[in-house]
Order: sequence, then C-alpha cells, then structure tokens
Amino acid sequence: MESAEIRRRWLSFFEERGHTVVPSASLIADDPTLLLVNAGMVPFKPYFLGETKPPAPRATSVQKCVRTPDIEEVGKTTRHGTFFQMCGNFSFGDYFKEGAIKYAWELLTGSVADGGYGLEPEKLWITVYLDDDEAERIWREVVGVPAERIQRLGKKDNFWSMGVPGPCGPCSEINYDRGPAFGVEGGPAVNDERYVEIWNLVFMQYERGEGTSKEDFEIVGDLPSRNIDTGLGLERLAMILQGVQNMYETDTLRVVIDKATELTGVRYGENHDSDVSLRVVADHLRTSVMLIGDGVTPGNEGRGYVLRRIMRRAIRNMRLLGATDPVVAALVDVVVKTMGQQYPELETDRKRIESVALAEEVRFLKTLNAGTNVLDGAVTEARSAGSKVLSGDKAFLLHDTWGFPIDLTLEMAAEQGLTVDEDGFRRLMKEQRERAKADARAKKTGHADLSAYREVADTSGTTEFTGYGHTEGESTIVGLLVDGVPSPAASEGDEVEVVLDRTPFYAEGGGQLADQGRIKLDTGAVIEIRDVQQPVPGVSVHKGSVQVGEVTVGASAYTAIDVKRRRAIARAHSATHLTHQALRDALGPTAAQAGSENSPGRFRFDFGSPAAVPGTVLTDVEQKINEVLARELDVQAEVMSIDEAKKQGAIAEFGEKYGERVRVVTIGDFSKELCGGTHVHNTAQLGLVKLLGESSIGSGVRRIEALVGVDAYNFLAKEHTVVAQLQELVKGRSEELPEKIAAMLGKLKDAEKEIEKFRAEKVLQAAAGLVESAKDVRGIALVTGQVPDGTSADDLRKLVLDVRGRIPGDRPAVVALFTTANGRPLTVIATNEAARGRGLKAGELVRTAAKTLGGGGGGKPDVAQGGGQNPAAIGDAIDAVERLVGETA
Repeated sequence: MESAEIRRRWLSFFEERGHTVVPSASLIADDPTLLLVNAGMVPFKPYFLGETKPPAPRATSVQKCVRTPDIEEVGKTTRHGTFFQMCGNFSFGDYFKEGAIKYAWELLTGSVADGGYGLEPEKLWITVYLDDDEAERIWREVVGVPAERIQRLGKKDNFWSMGVPGPCGPCSEINYDRGPAFGVEGGPAVNDERYVEIWNLVFMQYERGEGTSKEDFEIVGDLPSRNIDTGLGLERLAMILQGVQNMYETDTLRVVIDKATELTGVRYGENHDSDVSLRVVADHLRTSVMLIGDGVTPGNEGRGYVLRRIMRRAIRNMRLLGATDPVVAALVDVVVKTMGQQYPELETDRKRIESVALAEEVRFLKTLNAGTNVLDGAVTEARSAGSKVLSGDKAFLLHDTWGFPIDLTLEMAAEQGLTVDEDGFRRLMKEQRERAKADARAKKTGHADLSAYREVADTSGTTEFTGYGHTEGESTIVGLLVDGVPSPAASEGDEVEVVLDRTPFYAEGGGQLADQGRIKLDTGAVIEIRDVQQPVPGVSVHKGSVQVGEVTVGASAYTAIDVKRRRAIARAHSATHLTHQALRDALGPTAAQAGSENSPGRFRFDFGSPAAVPGTVLTDVEQKINEVLARELDVQAEVMSIDEAKKQGAIAEFGEKYGERVRVVTIGDFSKELCGGTHVHNTAQLGLVKLLGESSIGSGVRRIEALVGVDAYNFLAKEHTVVAQLQELVKGRSEELPEKIAAMLGKLKDAEKEIEKFRAEKVLQAAAGLVESAKDVRGIALVTGQVPDGTSADDLRKLVLDVRGRIPGDRPAVVALFTTANGRPLTVIATNEAARGRGLKAGELVRTAAKTLGGGGGGKPDVAQGGGQNPAAIGDAIDAVERLVGETA
C-alpha cells in the first residue's frame, strides 16, 4: 500500500466517523517556542490549552513534521528520519479512552477491502501506563487483546505532557511485532526494534504542575474536559504494509535512493557506509523540499540554518558516494513527483523550490573543496601537535569563510577521529556578533558613553512618544550632552544631544528614518534637530545644534517636527507594507522582509529570494500596489497582545523579540503587520508608487528600491521627457522605440566590427616590414619597434605572433613590440622554440622592459605581456631588451 493511499484511508476513515478534516499546517510553526512543527498535535495546542475554542469536537489530520535532534542517527537506524508525517485524530471533550481505542483497532485490523489497513491482530502488542487500569480493561475486555500482549510501562514511556504546567495524561501505544528476524521476543518492554511502535493514544485527563524533568512533576487535579490526542507514524506503517526492512525503503524514499544510485553508480545494499550515505541523501533531500515548499530558505540562523545544514549534509554525502556533477536538480525532481501525490502544492511551486535548492547547491559547491582542504590541513596540523582536538578558530574559519555549518565540521572531524573545541568556536561566534552589535550601536550613539543615557533613564524615566497623534507639543529637557559629554548647559553653536520627557519626534527604528525639526525654549533658544536615536531602550536622544541662545537642563521647551518630511516618510513606510504583502502574494512566504529604509519620498525593501525577481513579476507587483492605492483603503493602528496579533494573521518575523503588547498596522483587507512606525491614514494619500528595480545585496537576499508620491511623479515626468526626445531623434512613436533603437545599435555594432577588422588588417600589414628589420644579436633574430599609438593589446599580441611566425623556425627569434594605449606604454614579447633553447624566455624579457617603463608584467616563456606608466621610456625599454638578449644568448 503506497504512502498516499495510507494517508487517504486515514482521513476517509475518520471523516466518515464525524471528524473534521484539518489540512496539514505549514512546517513553519505559529509558535514562538518552536522553529518548526515537530509533532502532529502542535497546530492543536491552543485548543488543548484552552486558549481558543476548537472549530469542532472531533478533528483529524496528517501533519508534516520535522525533527532534527537525532540527525546523526539518520541512515544508521531503521526509524530515525528528519521529516515524517503524523496521522492524528483528536477529540475535544467528546469521546475518550474507549472511543479512541476502538477506532484505532478498527482501522488497523479492518480489511483492506473495507477501508482498513489489514494488519494481523495477533501481531499487535499494547502498552499502557502503570496504573491505567481503565485502558488495560478496554483493550482486554472490549477489544479482546490477550492479557499476555498487554504490558504496563512507567512515566518515561507511557505518560504524556508538554513539559510545562498544563494538560497531561497516560498514553497507550500500539506496537507491531516484526518477527524473530528483528530480535528476541518479549514484547515492546524488552525489544523496541522488533516490536515497533506505530500508534500512540494520549488520554488527556489531568493537569500537571511544575517539575524538574519529564518524569518528576506533580499532578494537581483533573481537567474539566477530557481530550484525546493520537498520533500514528505514516512512515512506520508504510514500512510494515510495504514489507520493507526500514523506513528508507518505503515508496517515498526508495525512489530517491534509486536516483542517487543512478547518479553515483553505487549499488544500494552492498556496503554499510554507502548505504548510510544513500539514506541520508534520501531523507535530507525530501526534508529540504518540504521545508522550501513551506517557505524556508537556507541561512545561518533559525529555520534557515536547519535547512542549510541538512542540504549541505546531503550534498556532501553525494560527493562521498562519488558524484562529481551537481545533483540536486535531479533529486528534487524525484521528491516533488513523489510527495506531490500527497501535497499537490509542491508541483505548483516546483520552479521556486528548484530555484532555492539549486542556488544553495551552487553556493556550497563553490566552497566545499576548498573548505575540505582547509579542514584536512587543520586535522594534519592537530595530529602533528599530538592533539585530538580541532581548534575553535579553525572551526570558526570553516564557518565564516567556507560556509561549513558547525555540525558539518563536527561530523567531518569525527570521521577522522577528532573532536572540535566547540566552546572556542561559540566564543568566537559570540565575539563576532558583539562586534557587529557594537558597530551598530556606535553608529547610533556616535561612540558616546551609554552610561550617560542610562543615567537619564534611571532618574527621569523613559521618553513618552506623542508622535502618533501630534506633530508638536510641550516638553521638558531632562538630559543634555555636549560633544558626547553630559552637561548642565549648552551655548550657541554647540553640538548637542537632548533628552526630553515627551516628544513627537520619531526615533530611527524599524527601517524608518528619524524625524527632523526644531526645539524652542521659553528663553528664545532654538535647537535644530537633525537626527533622533534610541541608544538605550525607551530613551529618545535628539541630536542637533544650538542655533540661538543658551540651553539648560530642566528648561521648558516646545517641540515641532518637520511635518512635510514626516508625511513623506509616512507615505514611504505605508508603501513598504504594501510592497511586502504584494511580494508575498507573488512569490510566497519566502519573500519575508530582511530589512528596509523609509526615507522622504523613497524607500528600499530587502527580502528573501534565491534568485532575481523576473521583470514581469515586478511589474505585476507594482500594478497591484497602485491598484490598492486607488481603492482608498483606510490605514489603522491598534495595540494588542502578541497572541491576539498572531491570531489575526499579522506578519511577525521569526527571531524578532516582541513584548507582551504590540502595535499592529492594518491596511484595509490587504495588509496586517506588527509595526511601530508612522503611516498615512488612507492609501489614496500615497498618490503613486514606482518600483525602480531590484538587485542582489547578498546570498539569498534581494533589494527593491522605489519612489512614492511626488518623487514618483517627478521620476515618471523625466522619463516621459526622455522618451519624447528619443521619439524626435528616431522619428517614431513611443511603442516603436525599442525596435528602432535596437536596429540602430545593431548597425553601430556592425560598423565597429568593420572598423576593428580594418584596423587589425592595417596593423598586420606592418608584419612583413618588421621581419625585414630584424637585427642579428649574437645569432638571435631580434625584432623590436613601436607601432602606432592606440593599438589594442589584443592587436599588438596578434602582430607579435604573426611576425614570429614569419621567421624560419630553425632561426632563434625574439619579437618585442611596443605601443601606447590610453596614455600608458604597453609591450608584448614572444620567443620561438629555437630562442628558448638558447635560454631566452619571454616572461623574463617582459619584466625587464616593463621595469624600465615603470610598471610590471609577466607570462609564459613563449609569449608575455607588460606595461608601465612612462611612454617616453619606450626607447630605453627597447635598448634594455636588446642588452638582455645579447647577455643571455
């Protein structure tokens, strides 16, 4: 029975029995405590915790899961895999133990013809929790399982909790006896390799308290509503139903192994080590495809690191198996075809998945060989020193320069009998991060002592921001720094940093540039504000200069921002949100924000993408944005809990730290993001958005630059003027311009080729005369001379080789010609075989000539090229070459 059929039967069985079918959630967990969904019940946690009312009393799903703690065991055991599918049925206060047990037995042992899996009842063994007499009785009396095939196990094996205070309860596991070939008899309590767990039934009936471990916690009482959470491992059941030895030989993985053997020529089943590598490749490539399909892209942090690690591990194992060419495309194709039967979106999104995977392979292959050589050298160095430890700095070098995830270095070092100084590696990583943070802080604070700002925060509290609703207002100066040093007062002309108790000035953050404006004191003093930063959380520091009068701490002030600038920035910020959403709609969740800058009338937006965004897609994105502007959608901001924001679908980037309360900016029904910036009130206020283009700013990160409002209009107006001028020049309509200009450029290119051909022929015409001018220097035919200025290096080389070819091969010859190109002297020197037999090498002759010209050069013994700075020294260079020929010959 194929995996797709196992999945179909599961969902059909429970749907027929009143369960709501819930599609698999994305592998990207909607849970700040998880990188990835690692269990079938994860999407249902809010229901079990009572945070959200379940949509129905009964539900069923087949959930995609990724789990990597045992990644080193992948390929070595029959059961460990990084990706798996968990079939689950759930009851929220509906049926309980008897219902769950009867459903499980019916589906497992029911005939294939009746929609079941057809397992032999006598091969199923049951485990229950130590004191769960109720479950044991149901299995024995209601279902009819013999008492000798029911075993009781402790908390470690048969009691479930989330690891924190909350729901918990005993569980009952169904195990399949694979027979004597897999070990001794005695049931799952004795041998879990022979008796494989296939289904776990969790009976949530208690509430647990605090504890120190999985087994050490207190039961504080009964739950008001008892729930059921079960999980059947699809891959394990497939292993049994398909009659194979391990999960890697099931249908969805065996085809990947077969493709890997085809690419490498290695046969599966002949060698333990190569079998392990083939299994690793199959498992990791499938996991990679599923992760990319759900929007994960390779990176050095979080989910991106998980993907990068398993992809690079798979690629390296293909190299160990003997692959020399890129292999990812072929392997991804097989995975998409196979898993696409269960998840059709993989076929729909095939191009993007392939693009992300191939880009990562290209990146890794560029550094794999060099990095491996570095590692081999480090291993040799360690052994020579009598050490069995690879130093932390070498591991850091491999990570930082050659893109080796630390886990890959650990694995490769272990293969050669070495451990790695992980503490040293992590110390260097920490230092690197701290340097980066210090650089960012220095930019914001101008290297001022942060203790001064902290002191202001301690004595006067944080700065209240009033800028969402006001552009001016009354304030009090609570802190003052002059040239980075705390001061009680400042005079006209001083550069100052001012801290206010409340301010309408927006401090740079979240990609939005700071406000500018003025602070006026009751005394008549005026401070021109150029920048606002928050060097310590909650303290806004206004940077500027005193224009008039004296400023003192404690003085009352009136603040006013540059409203025109603020509005232009607000338009840019709202346009950024629209661009983000439009890109996600076009490219999927991989187009997640990676940075931005919102400045007056323009913005830049950085986002994840493995390849350039096609021009047609960019055009569609721009059109969609401007259509939203025309819809005149209201822009609203609301403060709410982080949980409520996520429930509403607000975009919150993983890895960002959010407080309990967050600000959510909503643009009609189009966009919803967590954001602390300032925005327009209605999309119509943006007027126009013009995307100027996109480019790469790093591995897997692209940047869009755009104009907003009047700036966008001015740009298009200039473009229109240029188009009108071109129309006049080529005497054609605007739509004819591309064709007409292309034709003109084609003619120009043809003309340039003709000119180049004529010039080359003219240069080569001089060859015969140069041969006749050959000088005999101690039996060497020496041809020297200066050809017309402007001769290209390529033409000079052709001429030298042509002259050399006209001299009889048995006569030793040296040809050294010079020219001046772009004001700089250039030389090409060639020798024939007979001359080289006399010790004359073109490279040495060029170095002598180039030195005289004030430059350098080099090349092979038969032909070399050089240049310099002083065209007036060409005559001296010719003399130097002649002297060296005479001395050497």
